[in-house]
Amino acid sequence: MLHRKIYQLCCDGREVWIFLRDQQRWIERARILDIEGDLVTLRYETEEEDESCSWEEMVRLESIGAVTQKLATVPRGDVEPMVSDDCPEAEQIRNRHPESNPE
Repeated sequence: MLHRKIYQLCCDGREVWIFLRDQQRWIERARILDIEGDLVTLRYETEEEDESCSWEEMVRLESIGAVTQKLATVPRGDVEPMVSDDCPEAEQIRNRHPESNPE
């Protein structure tokens, strides 16, 4: 089942975080390039002090302990999130039951 899921992630081309059991480490923001037999080819980048390195690594399917992917991101800081009033009028959802104002 893991093989099928990794194949699906490879086809999607999305970034994944992979935990290698045998090395007890995470590979962050990797792309699965290829699966051939029990070998999975990954590409990822690391940043160390003043240099950025690009890596391509082949790992055995059996050494992969976990695979995660980011579903969504929310900005931090002084960013004001959009609310329904900020949406274009054509995209706003109208209230089907208007509140009645007692007179």
